[in-house]
Amino acid sequence: MSPDLAFLVEVLVGGLLSGVMYALVAIGFVLIYKTSGVLNFAQGAMLLFAALTFVSLTERGVPFAGAFVATLGVMVLLGLTIERAVLRPLVNQPPITLFMATLGVAYVIEGAAQLAWGTQVHGLDLGIDDTPIDIAGVFVSRFDLFAAAVAGLMVAVLSLFFRYTRTGLAFRAVADDPLAALNTGLRLPRIWAAVWIASGIVALVAGLLWGARLGVQFSLSLVVLKALPVLVLGGFDSILGAIVAGLIVGAVEKLSEVYLGPFIGGGIEGWIAYVAALGFLLVRPSGLFGVRSVERV
Repeated sequence: MSPDLAFLVEVLVGGLLSGVMYALVAIGFVLIYKTSGVLNFAQGAMLLFAALTFVSLTERGVPFAGAFVATLGVMVLLGLTIERAVLRPLVNQPPITLFMATLGVAYVIEGAAQLAWGTQVHGLDLGIDDTPIDIAGVFVSRFDLFAAAVAGLMVAVLSLFFRYTRTGLAFRAVADDPLAALNTGLRLPRIWAAVWIASGIVALVAGLLWGARLGVQFSLSLVVLKALPVLVLGGFDSILGAIVAGLIVGAVEKLSEVYLGPFIGGGIEGWIAYVAALGFLLVRPSGLFGVRSVERV
């Protein structure tokens, strides 16, 4: 393999691995939107809260496994609390009302985290060395490979869950037609509570991976902004779309930064995905795999 081709492959692989982590964050949005039609802007705050809880426990001497189990319990409780205390009383309200409610929840969670743990930056070590390894002449970060493997496993588990379990099939039924699902005897409050719990678990995994990469700090909640172009490209109600769009966004960012950055200027990696998403909205507003809504008048 020539040096130029090896470098191209290296940049592309790095972008794809980052894209898997973007997809993991986006899936947290998809889970909620798919079953209840709510764009959960609190997902970033939940991600931050999970990372802060975990790192605070480990800094106090709690073993990794114990801290993970305890944080998992906290995120399950947090998801249930948000659903029961905030979203359930607002059922059947306009989407903008629900969106503003999740935005308010995000600020409440961040404020509570600041009161509990302060604003200092915490290092999070998952025990994975970030040194590159040589794979067929292509150097790839060990941590990126680990993070992509964990995110990929999480995505696979969720996909199997939705396809083959009774609860997963109930989620899909509610997503397809809530009224029909209700008429068949499905208990929507239980399903909504379960999907918020699942969203909390996804936030935990994403929070640990992104916290280990960027450090656990309050700007970590802004990772959700990286998920927005992924959602636009893939569709707000498609897990498969989140995966494919995450890979696309990751690859576009890295390739643009390396090959267009020297001509346009630095920082292109931070905004090129939004340009791509805006252009895609004009062509296919529902996303690659999103369901087009049809209204009869």
